[in-house]
Amino acid sequence: MIVLKSSDEIERMRHAGRVTAQAVQRLMEAVRPGITTADLDALAEESMRSEGCTPSFKGYRGFPASICTSVNDQVVHGIPGPRVLHEGDLISLDVGAVWDGYHGDSAVTVFVGSPPSDVAEKLVRVTEESLDAAISQIRVGARLSDVGHAVQQVVEGAGFSVVREYVGHGIGRALHEDPQIPNYGDPGRGPVMKPGLVVAVEPMVNGGDWRTRVLADRWTVVTADGSLSAHFEHTIAVTDQGVDVLTARG
Repeated sequence: MIVLKSSDEIERMRHAGRVTAQAVQRLMEAVRPGITTADLDALAEESMRSEGCTPSFKGYRGFPASICTSVNDQVVHGIPGPRVLHEGDLISLDVGAVWDGYHGDSAVTVFVGSPPSDVAEKLVRVTEESLDAAISQIRVGARLSDVGHAVQQVVEGAGFSVVREYVGHGIGRALHEDPQIPNYGDPGRGPVMKPGLVVAVEPMVNGGDWRTRVLADRWTVVTADGSLSAHFEHTIAVTDQGVDVLTARG
């Protein structure tokens, strides 16, 4: 069941989104060769708690950390730990914060150190562009499948593939709510977007094939063919005035 949010609830989510965005920004500035993913996890948790929020992910279905750190061929749900980042790595940083019972959720993919390879640069750029294209489809009266269709058009048009097994989602008092939002599909289908709908749209894009597998830790998702992957995400509210990106940075 899709739960539409009141204006008061959206304001609470705006605060959670602002804190999430602030933590993401701090992580982006901290990424460098030599830092560990555990260092980034500690920084994000401190950032969120200093603003009166708690990390959405810590303890969620047993997840052991405050953020997800997915490096190179890792798609999503990478567990922070002793892994050291090196020149030329890609890292996806996925952050969620809870404030007064409401969640914000956002992700970015950034380069570590020196300029990336041409393929890595294009992959990250196209993934972010696909998120922008998805957001452009969010408005009262449009269909939810328009969002995923926009992602697929951008990604496949650039020669990359859209992950199928993991999707965007509604968000609010729970981190994951209805509806699911695939990053592919035909336009003009699914529920009509109404004021009060709040969703987390998150393209996950592979440099090679779309297929994935889960590592022995039962969390970390990697590309089946070992290709690079990128991930971007924003929490977005649908209002009578238009689209409202609650996790916008800056």
